[in-house]
Amino acid sequence: MGRVLASITTSVDGYVTGPDAGPDRGLGVGGERLHYWVFGGPWTYENEPTGAPDPVDKSYLDDAMADLGAVICGRNTYDSAGAWGGRNPWPDGPLYVVTHRVEDQPDPDSGFVFVDGFDAALARARESAGDRAINVMGGAATIRQALAGGHVDELGISVAPLVLGGGTRLFEGFTGDLDLERIDVRVSPWATHLRYHVVR
Repeated sequence: MGRVLASITTSVDGYVTGPDAGPDRGLGVGGERLHYWVFGGPWTYENEPTGAPDPVDKSYLDDAMADLGAVICGRNTYDSAGAWGGRNPWPDGPLYVVTHRVEDQPDPDSGFVFVDGFDAALARARESAGDRAINVMGGAATIRQALAGGHVDELGISVAPLVLGGGTRLFEGFTGDLDLERIDVRVSPWATHLRYHVVR
């Protein structure tokens, strides 16, 4: 059975989106700055990103995506990303979308599989991934469920150098108790990437 990873980007004050996140502005007002590191610099919803990541950021991305057999995300993340244009952006395995509205399931050829409930999505992901890794990519509520359920082996948090002051907090309402052991730190001009082993 492969590792279960959870990874997300936050601001210094712990927000994974800015205010008013939604389908037309997935990261909320000002939230694009969270993902400058993914594209190597500034971009906006009006001007699509065209850059490439800094070598440090690229190495972090490459390592995070290595050996992936499946990806899990929440319905809000799926909708906010505009369903990635209707095609799973991770071609090496299915993307399981946690949603209560499974009747909205897109064409199976899209690579998306709608599943009712996180535990059911994880069971499906384990089946399809085999010995390869599973990445729980967000949003915040989905990662909280994965952590609270004791399913996560490794937590990756990329901290963008900004304060958003509002939006969606990663650990809002989280009542679990976590011990983390730091296993990696990488710093670029756009983010500090922290990887933790979740101690059980």
